Amino acid sequence: MSTPTPVAVSILDREFLIACTEQERPGLIAAAAYLDGKMREVKNAARASGLDRIAVLAALNITHELIAARQQGNNQADSVAQHVQALKHKLEGVLSASVK
Repeated sequence: MSTPTPVAVSILDREFLIACTEQERPGLIAAAAYLDGKMREVKNAARASGLDRIAVLAALNITHELIAARQQGNNQADSVAQHVQALKHKLEGVLSASVK
């Protein structure tokens, strides 16, 4: 297990030092870049000036994306399960017909 080391990330032109392991580093950098982009979108679209307001609106947007992605994943999993069940019934029908 590697020891956490500080990594500098920039969000809205402000630098933050975040401790993470070497394995977590790429994910942290990607997350910081994504957050920076979302915060810049909010800042430009709403002409919001308060950093707190920008951060909350960006967090709400990201949370909405996460919930939508999870729901889509659940819907796809349900669809796959239904297809598997249908294939199982077909196979059982074929196998029982061939045994007779």
